Amino acid sequence: MVPWSGVTCCLSAAALYLLGRSSGKDAEVLKSVTRVNQLKDLAQLLEAANKVLPFVVTISGRVSSDTPINCEYSGLRGVIVEETAEQHFLKHNDAGSWIQDSALMLSMCKEVPWYLDDGTARVYVVGARGAAGLVLTVGSEVFEESGRSLVRGTLDYLQGLKMLGVKRIERVLPTGTPLTVVGEV
Repeated sequence: MVPWSGVTCCLSAAALYLLGRSSGKDAEVLKSVTRVNQLKDLAQLLEAANKVLPFVVTISGRVSSDTPINCEYSGLRGVIVEETAEQHFLKHNDAGSWIQDSALMLSMCKEVPWYLDDGTARVYVVGARGAAGLVLTVGSEVFEESGRSLVRGTLDYLQGLKMLGVKRIERVLPTGTPLTVVGEV
């Protein structure tokens, strides 16, 4: 008789081992990244490695732009701004009770040319929106209630909906934020 619990345990261990090896490769790649201590040193590094382009570097600095975006709700100045608007409402379900739901009305993103500045030089950053680990700060979150009226209430009831309001969220990468970037040069 085959001990299936033992076989299952061995197969699970093998799967976890392989998973651990593949995630460890990311750490190995990061160990091989060239660290640039000051942005002015990047130019010298590029001249020395002109035949081995592109290569991966780690750089740090403060987020800056010559034309930052003024955020509408928070008043912050940023280089990447994402705005979303969701309509929140109650709707009748099949059992006749009200359940809360929402629908995305608007989702847009604005980005201006921006760079990292460490006081010694500037490095322009391109393609950051698709970067892993880039989390934008919630600049503001506003809920605008729907107006109440007899006509609106009657229409909502006939449609099986009760409009609650619109939630607007503004996410931003503010200027002046200290940031470390790992990317290709």
